Amino acid sequence: MANTNPSAWNLPSRSVIDDPSSPYFLHHSDNLGLVLISQPLTGDNFASWSRAMRIALSVKNKLGFIDGSIPKPADSEVNLLSAWVRNNNIVISWLLNSVSKYISASILFAESAEDIWIDLKDCFQQSNGPRIFQLRRDLINLRQGQDPVSVYFTKIKALWEELNHFRPMCSCGKCVCNGVKNLEAYIQMDYTMIFLMGLNESFTHLRSQVLLLDPLPPINRVFALVVQEERQRAIGNQGSMNAPNPNMAFAFKNDQNQSQFNSRPPPRFPKGRPFCTHCNIHGHTIETCYKIHGYPPGFKARNKQGNKGHDAFVHQEPDQVCHSESNTANAGTASNVFQNFDKTQVE
Repeated sequence: MANTNPSAWNLPSRSVIDDPSSPYFLHHSDNLGLVLISQPLTGDNFASWSRAMRIALSVKNKLGFIDGSIPKPADSEVNLLSAWVRNNNIVISWLLNSVSKYISASILFAESAEDIWIDLKDCFQQSNGPRIFQLRRDLINLRQGQDPVSVYFTKIKALWEELNHFRPMCSCGKCVCNGVKNLEAYIQMDYTMIFLMGLNESFTHLRSQVLLLDPLPPINRVFALVVQEERQRAIGNQGSMNAPNPNMAFAFKNDQNQSQFNSRPPPRFPKGRPFCTHCNIHGHTIETCYKIHGYPPGFKARNKQGNKGHDAFVHQEPDQVCHSESNTANAGTASNVFQNFDKTQVE
């Protein structure tokens, strides 16, 4: 990163502006509509937003315009003051492009990028205690659910990295008791435990195998093992789905037979044939049904063709019924007469 100390800029103003390593230098790609980060500030993501914004501004060599390390030049330095104003307005436009619309309305009339940064920090930066509590609660309650392992790991890693940002760590490099190294190993073990706790119960066997290892593998190695297990199951499930299932074939055959049976046309009856709505039989109507009005004298039901005899008797004309009854009576009288004769007399 270039030196932002104003005392080092004792060169002529023109050379400072044209020097590519100077924070006053503007590249042709540094335009007003440039969006430096993908996730805008919405109010509750200031920690991650500020981290991404500082990284992007450091790449553009414009970080000094928000932290106050590049103050406004004196009015006597006309060229340098003009370059500072241009760069300051460029950084302001980048900040406006990186926040939501309702937040941008509150910082639109600020005079400098430093004032905007301080205002956003005062409004949206949470104190460490509540944010750490929220991050720990989200980590404990996070579960894989219906998400793939990769999506679940991405969610838990985002929370863990932000929580790790609040942890005080020694970076002097002078410790000789390996205390810092042991602390980092313990933190990584905690990270792995939280990841394994949130996995679905289908990974119980793999989780038990990982916990038996001493020491526990790094989190990236554990993630790779779980993803490999997930892919193996997906391949096995795909093979079982492609294999023929005899039960499914039997069910398909039954459905086919049922569809063929249902496709048969219903039995046809002659048009105009009477139908009794009481006993649901063709051949007579309810007005002449024996079961309602009673059977006539001398009616003998047939065992196998009783309905046919019933239908034939019911639908005879009145004179035919009388003729039939007279014939029956005559036949009975003749039989009684013949009983008084012997065989030779009858012949």
